[in-house]
Amino acid sequence: MISQIDREMLQIAIAASKRSKCVRRQVGAVIFDGSRYVFGYNGAPTKLAHCTDVGCRRQQLNVPSGQNAELCRGSHAEQNVLIHCAKQNLNPIGTTLYCTNKPCSICAKMIINAQIKRIVYIEDYNDELSDELLKESKIEIEKCSI
Repeated sequence: MISQIDREMLQIAIAASKRSKCVRRQVGAVIFDGSRYVFGYNGAPTKLAHCTDVGCRRQQLNVPSGQNAELCRGSHAEQNVLIHCAKQNLNPIGTTLYCTNKPCSICAKMIINAQIKRIVYIEDYNDELSDELLKESKIEIEKCSI
């Protein structure tokens, strides 16, 4: 069941997504341990040029959404929020991940390995492998409309 805290964390994820410089999709993510949270958004690695500055390779190559993620110069919001957890000494084990979009299969594997127990997201993302992995992992997943 979606709580008031869930809605507040999703609002923070939405705010984080607005910091993204991705020209195709702006995504935000928050990990909350019950007392502290960290956030991340999709974009180029630290100190590297963003797609808004150098162009989007995936767009130039006409790559459909959900395919060939390795061609993107950016890291996903879920990847960045896990990195921020490490930097800020927030243990993600047993936490909830809030995300503007359902995670892709690459991020799903990282989330499973981080032992996150619950994912709350707003928009679907078409990735059958992600669906299979998350179902098998038994991570609790909830879609929420804000």
